Amino acid sequence: MIELVEIAPNRFRVKRDLGPVARSTLPMPHVISDEMPPTEQVDGKHYTSKTAFRRVGRALGLTEVGNEKFAPHVRSTDKRETKAERRNALRQAVDKYKAGHRPGGRHA
Repeated sequence: MIELVEIAPNRFRVKRDLGPVARSTLPMPHVISDEMPPTEQVDGKHYTSKTAFRRVGRALGLTEVGNEKFAPHVRSTDKRETKAERRNALRQAVDKYKAGHRPGGRHA
């Protein structure tokens, strides 16, 4: 007997017994192919394989845009010297304020 499963309003599919197969919730796996349209590399040859294209580029010292590795960015605010300078500047500003200095303001 055929059993139907409603997948959307008024849309049915035949229910199949797949057994104990591990399945993803995705309809199919995402596969990135190694094939590409013939593309010319700087050596003058045309390549249809991404792997071969990249291998030749790396051997010639080229960097593929989007795949380069950047050095981690260190924030200047994380440096010990910057933190010490900031503390000193704040300390000086507080000391001046306590001494009565008001930049740009009226003195009563």
